[in-house]
Amino acid sequence: MVDRANRADLRNPILALPSFGAVQKLDAPSQQALRALMLDLAADARAKADKSWRTHKAPMAVYWKAVSVYAGHIAKAIGRERSAHGNIDGGQHGLR
Repeated sequence: MVDRANRADLRNPILALPSFGAVQKLDAPSQQALRALMLDLAADARAKADKSWRTHKAPMAVYWKAVSVYAGHIAKAIGRERSAHGNIDGGQHGLR
């Protein structure tokens, strides 16, 4: 039995979205382009969150942090690979 905290769909809510199946059906170059876009968005939003926090604009910092987290979740979900046993592996995506 899988511990609740280890369930992939709870750790990454993107995996539970019905439309994520369509992303998984995209060809590899399309998936790679979308993943690269999400990684760039996550990095940009993270930088904006840090700047907003430093300039005492907490509401914008929270907004950009949320954008960063969700973009990272999408990138990680796209980067996941199925193992030989049908389980989802994290793959080598370089994200925390």
